[in-house]
Amino acid sequence: MMKTHLLVGAAAFAVAISVSQPVLAQDAAPADEATTTNTATTDAIVVTGSRIRRDEFSVAEPITVVTAEEITQAGFNSAADALQSNAVTQGSGQINNFYGGFVTDGGTGANTLGLRNLGPSRTLILLNGRRLAPGGTRGSVLAADLNVLPTAIVSSIEVLKSGASSIYGSDAVAGVVNIITDNKLRGLNIEAQVNVPEVGAGVDRRVAASFGFESDRLNIIGSLEYRKRDKLARNDVSWLDCPVGGFLTGEGTEFGSGDGVGFDGTSCFTLDNGGVTINTLGLPTRAAIGRTSGTVGNFNRFVPAPGQTTGPFPGYLGVGFYDRDTLDPIQEEEPLITEAEIYTGYLSGTYSTDILGDAEIYGEVLVTRRKSASPLYRQLSLDYVQGSPLLPADLRNGAFLNPNPTSGGRLVAARGFIGFGLTDSRQEVDYARVSGGIRGDFFLPQWRYDAYVGKSWNDGTYEIESFLTDRLAQSLDAVDNGDGTFSCASAATNPNCVAAPALSADVIAGRLPQDFKDWILVNTIGKTKFRETTFAFNVDGPLFEMPGGDVQLALGAEYRKQSINDQPDPNSISGNLLGLTAGTPTVGKDSVKEVYGEIFVPILADTPGFYRLNLTASARYTDYKSYGSDTTFKIAGEWEPIRGFGVRASYGTSYRAPALAEQFLGATSGFLGSTLDPCDDLPPPADQSPNQQIIAANCASIGLPADFQQTSGITTFRVGGADAGLEAETSKNWSVGVVVRPVLPESVGQLSLSLDYFDIKVDNGVADLDATTILNRCYGDANFNPNEGFCRFVERNANNALTVTSSFVNLSEDIRKGFEFNGRYARDLFGGRFTLNANVTKYTEQSSRLFPEEFLTDSNGTVVNPDWVGSFDATYRFNNVTLRYGLDWIDGDRNKTYEFFAYDELTGVSDPDLVQSYRDDYYLEAADYFLHSASVQFNIQEKYELTVGVQNLFDTKPPRISAVGYTTIGNAPLYSGYDYRGRTFFANASFKF
Repeated sequence: MMKTHLLVGAAAFAVAISVSQPVLAQDAAPADEATTTNTATTDAIVVTGSRIRRDEFSVAEPITVVTAEEITQAGFNSAADALQSNAVTQGSGQINNFYGGFVTDGGTGANTLGLRNLGPSRTLILLNGRRLAPGGTRGSVLAADLNVLPTAIVSSIEVLKSGASSIYGSDAVAGVVNIITDNKLRGLNIEAQVNVPEVGAGVDRRVAASFGFESDRLNIIGSLEYRKRDKLARNDVSWLDCPVGGFLTGEGTEFGSGDGVGFDGTSCFTLDNGGVTINTLGLPTRAAIGRTSGTVGNFNRFVPAPGQTTGPFPGYLGVGFYDRDTLDPIQEEEPLITEAEIYTGYLSGTYSTDILGDAEIYGEVLVTRRKSASPLYRQLSLDYVQGSPLLPADLRNGAFLNPNPTSGGRLVAARGFIGFGLTDSRQEVDYARVSGGIRGDFFLPQWRYDAYVGKSWNDGTYEIESFLTDRLAQSLDAVDNGDGTFSCASAATNPNCVAAPALSADVIAGRLPQDFKDWILVNTIGKTKFRETTFAFNVDGPLFEMPGGDVQLALGAEYRKQSINDQPDPNSISGNLLGLTAGTPTVGKDSVKEVYGEIFVPILADTPGFYRLNLTASARYTDYKSYGSDTTFKIAGEWEPIRGFGVRASYGTSYRAPALAEQFLGATSGFLGSTLDPCDDLPPPADQSPNQQIIAANCASIGLPADFQQTSGITTFRVGGADAGLEAETSKNWSVGVVVRPVLPESVGQLSLSLDYFDIKVDNGVADLDATTILNRCYGDANFNPNEGFCRFVERNANNALTVTSSFVNLSEDIRKGFEFNGRYARDLFGGRFTLNANVTKYTEQSSRLFPEEFLTDSNGTVVNPDWVGSFDATYRFNNVTLRYGLDWIDGDRNKTYEFFAYDELTGVSDPDLVQSYRDDYYLEAADYFLHSASVQFNIQEKYELTVGVQNLFDTKPPRISAVGYTTIGNAPLYSGYDYRGRTFFANASFKF
């Protein structure tokens, strides 16, 4: 049985440079930690990943910088889009706007960022050096929602792809991203941008006003912006016109040659991919004329055929798996990219005083409102019970299905598989962060202090139209009024109940009475509140002088508390939502106390063999109310033996306390297909693998027949891990690199190159133990006990329907290793300035395991988990015009995906026979994927700027694979590294006053 892996990947493109040379420092920022900024009294700067003020931008770890100008030239309409681009994520999968129909952390519409493919909960997001609290809806609010960022006022983005828990505390495992606002802005700036996909739908527009002014003591900057993105539906793009199974009849055969053919003569929209059973009647097996064969046979699915007046079942034709109705055109109106409307306001200010060490009082306010929507197509199953007067007399006494929640404990005689249409799903999230503090000269010479307090609020409302199980059960429990009409049996105590319509061809076709639809479909509403409060105090300054400069020390303390309160709709809490995920309240809180220190030691400078030799060390003591205490540390160094050539290295530990959702998540229900029951449809004994033989024996031991077939979906419940003793996870992170920036003649140009090796290992990782893993580990255990081990999370009822309860547990080990190259070359050419940037990552390992006894499973190089990723950018600026060309590259795969799926974690071997069988049956390959972009920017008198360009210049389509193993959109893997919109034109105009 093939494993199911949902692997997602990276997004589009942002231009980036490696910080391998000094860069221009900026003026005072709202916070003095981890921000490229001047302090109030010196020209020193503080960079992301440190709290030490220095006189140049030179660090022992690579930092990627993305500027506001580069974001505009690349065509991104928001900071969120730029952060999810390939230059930042380097192949790591992100939750973006392609996930509207999926249950994701943060709820529909939330955009998150995770570096090194370690997930968003292991990447820390900062705004001006301060934590951005998690945001979104539902109980699984784990990470910052990038939609809250104030795009109009962003100056630059710094990305540190290295652990930094000793500097920032929990979550900074894979890296830190710091969004820095433009505190040099003076005057008023009006900006507008529109991105228009060539298909004409999914238009994304944004207008903004930003401003700044200063007096002798006061400095104020702020921005207001509005963004509206239209829905891009599945039927708006041509590559989704015909999703197929994509099965083969042997390695190298035509894609889809092994697919079943529908009644219309095509393989499009079958149940293998893209289709859902509609306009179909399910009955106990009986004789009928076949829809495509035209001969009598035995069937248990039928489509209405009013013109069929002969045969054993007049009015109906029998259908099988492929020739039933599976396409409702309305279903293709589901969004491929969700719609959204976002309002953002930002205000920051400083006021200089003559007291408390020439103190500067500072404050910052960020407020946003996001409205998003993702309509969902729904199939409705009407289960008519035995003896129901709603059925024709000759269909009333059959037994098609066992009792279920809508049948009132009675056997189901007939089921109508009905295409209901689109149902509404909306979210509204209000997010606010208010912070401020005071900073100034400490009582020691050249020392500074900073006292800070911040508060964040996230208030979300999520609405979704859902069928209510109890109402549907009441409607189907009907009585005959004797005049051709029907009433609910419970009408005396439930006068609003509307009886289900009698079974007919119109009903099966989805033409349902409006009053019945209004009765069973209800708008359910849930509310999410997340709060975070932070208090921090730190001091920094010189200790003494060494040959390389002043030894600098930073000391500080921080207190932080969080709380979550998610209250789903009462119908969700009671499990009354038919066919949708349900959830119970998620309520919890936690707090942490921390002290930290960092020291920067410039050992030598301007000495033969030691143009620069610096050492940095940091440590942090963390004490969580829930998990107790731990200590993290980091040491890093850089050595330039001669000017223009240097080496750098770092080693550190990180710590991540489980997020509130991981601890306290209320039971959230979901569904899996019946084929994921390990006992379902096993091969004959002679054809069984060793593992299948174990499963067959275990299934037989609980009384299941050898030819057992599961007819019910699998219900899953996902819960938090606090009651299971969930612990904090730890990690080790080390890197070593070389930096080359030779001093060249101006006629040759400027060159900066860096190559770094990184190695991250997460131990005792918090893993979401999914239901599929639990089932496979339960029934695949040679020492099977249905009541112990993993089987204690599995319940099989009297009808053999499965329920699986999963939770967050400390099991996983994750390893990421690889090389990252950054290059930049610039020179004057033909009267202008030419600049070339390159950012390439080569992963050598992306492995993980859930259990200690397993071998590591390495997904490196598989589809949507590329081992090579690159971003390239060339600009040419002459006079007031800038030309830009960008290229994004994601490596393809021909072999590793097959080997990955054939890999046995218990033996550490990919079975070559299984690899070949996958090659024979499925196409799981992808060619190298390239996205090109181009733009031209006009700058007129430094006041007016116009940028026009195109993303995905050659309208590159995502690759297609067989519809197995991965979640797919059509035949494209669900992966944020692929562009689903197609060629998109953009224009940005700004006016300065």
